[in-house]
Amino acid sequence: MSMGRARSVVLIGMEGRMIEVEADIGQTLPAFVLLGLPDAALRESQDRVRSAAKNAGVELPRRRLTVNLFPASLPKSGSGLDLAILMSAWAADGQVEGTSEVVFLAELGLDGRLRPVKGVLPAVAAAAEAGVGTVVVSSLNAAEAALVPGVQVLAADHVLQVAAHFRTAKAGEAPISHVQGLQRLTGGLAHHDDAPDPPESRDLAEVRGQLHARFTLEVAAAGGHHMMLIGAPGAGKTMLAERLPSILPLLDEQEAMAATAISSISSGATSVTRLQRRRPFESPHHSATAASILGGGSRVPAPGAVTRAHLGVLFLDEAPEFQRNVLDSLRQPLETATITLHRSAGHVTYPADFQLVLAANPCPCGMNVKDGSQCSCSVAQRRNYLSRLSGPLLDRIDLQIQVERPHSAELAPAETGEGSATVAQRVQQARAQQADRLAPYGLRLNSQVPLHLLANELRLPRSCLRALDTALDRAQLSLRGYVRVLRLAWTLSDIFHKDHPDEDEIDAAMQLRLVGTSR
Repeated sequence: MSMGRARSVVLIGMEGRMIEVEADIGQTLPAFVLLGLPDAALRESQDRVRSAAKNAGVELPRRRLTVNLFPASLPKSGSGLDLAILMSAWAADGQVEGTSEVVFLAELGLDGRLRPVKGVLPAVAAAAEAGVGTVVVSSLNAAEAALVPGVQVLAADHVLQVAAHFRTAKAGEAPISHVQGLQRLTGGLAHHDDAPDPPESRDLAEVRGQLHARFTLEVAAAGGHHMMLIGAPGAGKTMLAERLPSILPLLDEQEAMAATAISSISSGATSVTRLQRRRPFESPHHSATAASILGGGSRVPAPGAVTRAHLGVLFLDEAPEFQRNVLDSLRQPLETATITLHRSAGHVTYPADFQLVLAANPCPCGMNVKDGSQCSCSVAQRRNYLSRLSGPLLDRIDLQIQVERPHSAELAPAETGEGSATVAQRVQQARAQQADRLAPYGLRLNSQVPLHLLANELRLPRSCLRALDTALDRAQLSLRGYVRVLRLAWTLSDIFHKDHPDEDEIDAAMQLRLVGTSR
């Protein structure tokens, strides 16, 4: 038979799409035709495949080889289809068999070595969901592929090892018959790895003083709220923000798979060997472009910082120094927890459920604090600096506070505050309380509660809302701000182990939201 088949996976964003690779060897002059909307990197696989086969000693016949990537209408990119193309070609030539229900994911070197590719974890997960029982990957991708349960992973260093495993009687000769066999791994074993995560290097105990800011950080962690820190240089804004992940709960199984898949797509295959349990922390420089923050690329957009921070923290230090269009582009993912990028080849949707933390000086020189006597900025400069942060963006920030510089008395060893582990326990307890309350509605955090739920099942007595209603009527709060104050109040009541907020929590929530700015 002159037809051969193998399977592989291409990634469209985070979604893995199964690809059937069909190879046909014709009786005409030598040629290599690749069909199915390949990109430039994939078209170059023609030369990699022929050179790998020749240098491995199992050369392809010198006839016309036509390879079709089905579905043909789906744009395909990357080098991860190399091994599948070669295996389908060898199957068409009768060298191998049993490849039609196996997924092959590897790039080929010219000498036949198997090289790792990005995105193996989501690709193998897609194969498992499609019912495929066996995948073949490079040895450098083996640990990552084995994170997916229900799949047998075969790992190899050289294409001859793969050929030997699937060889036919026709191919039972040297060099195939004398190579090392494939390494077998059972998918899902890494899920039972009880090795502890590396300790968090940034502990909240290192923050001296700042009791108000520390409490605000705890509130943000407990309810999943966005936060803005305003203060003079050296007040500790960055130090506080960097310690937010240390008091957040570890990722559960499903969240860890999602975060690790994003890491696989973003950073390459060789860096992923176990599930990521700690929440990610992204801190791009203020010169970052919209494409680097949101994601971008000419054909299939790559994930940006908002996606790499999924289920973790996105920290924008010196926020007013960012381009205004970059900051305003965050408004949509803050509402929807996703980012959709449109390109000529189609559109891609990435997850973007992150906590946003902004840090800013009160003015360009940073010294407009207290009486402002040390500030060298003009009135116009002071007024215009924070106005670079648009009102609609600030309206989406739940907590907006001033961070004061600590006093010398707070630097004494006896003034060391609580460590991250202690605060994380309280955060976990508050999250457990809100999870129990919100479970009937399919929610987990107070920051996710919609208006209709706050106005009905979770409606508070009118007497508790008097000050909040007045602020809304006087245009001190937008309706979005009104909802976010209520969410904050529920988080405060969870921290204090109350069944529901009262006037004290409403007042405290309004103060935590309104101190930083006038919104």
